[in-house]
Amino acid sequence: MSETVLSVQDITMQFGGVVAVNNLTLEVHEGEIVSLIGPNGAGKTTAFNVITGVYAPTNGAVTFHGKQIISNFPKGKMDKLYAGENKGKYKKTLEPTPDKITKMGIARTFQNIRLFKELTVLENVLIAKHMRMKANIFADTFLLSWKEEKKMKEDSLELLRILDLYDVKDEIASSLPYGKQRHLEIARALATEPTLLLLDEPAAGLNPQETDELTAFIQRIRDQFHLTVFMIEHHMNLVMDISDRIYVIDFGKMIASGTPNEIQNNQKVIDAYLGVADDE
Repeated sequence: MSETVLSVQDITMQFGGVVAVNNLTLEVHEGEIVSLIGPNGAGKTTAFNVITGVYAPTNGAVTFHGKQIISNFPKGKMDKLYAGENKGKYKKTLEPTPDKITKMGIARTFQNIRLFKELTVLENVLIAKHMRMKANIFADTFLLSWKEEKKMKEDSLELLRILDLYDVKDEIASSLPYGKQRHLEIARALATEPTLLLLDEPAAGLNPQETDELTAFIQRIRDQFHLTVFMIEHHMNLVMDISDRIYVIDFGKMIASGTPNEIQNNQKVIDAYLGVADDE
């Protein structure tokens, strides 16, 4: 079996008395495209926010390439309020910030595109490239980092060539068609040189043609950049076409996992999306 890139272990995220994610456990293996699906409000983006350091979990742990990078347990007022599972199982607190998570090799996009809209396509990618810059303040002060700056620009231009965005490199990001803005957001994430790419509803707002183009785009970058992809998506055709495996959550809890065919025929999943008829 291929390496486990991401392991989410017993993650619970509780806000006051509300349990948004309850005891979530899953794995993503090297080279896979894995989808996390569920109805609106099921806790999908909250789970992504935990994995990327936006939220510290109330309980549980996250392991990346075999190393535990996130861990927490209920304490303070939450020790009494905690309504999740596995209380007492975790004893360590690891709460890296999102920038540190990115440097580890996890990049993400967002449901609502978050580009620097007044900057050019190239400038958007260059900003992400600076995250990997090695030169320190001393080097910058004495103009010793120019070689690194030059290399970053060359690498950014090459990335835009590979992703078919080179011809719009000098365009303002907000002037691009919506589908191209999605591609640019993914390009910016790739500029941080991740091994794991998290996509939060990448097809949101796209028309059918743009969705088909995005499907091919995700598969291409997975293969070309040797990535592992973990994705939240509501567009079921895209999910079923592209996913190796699928996890389904509802009201913060895992209700199913399996191949696309298994998920399509899972009654719990059908009930979660369509609702269960009341008994007469």
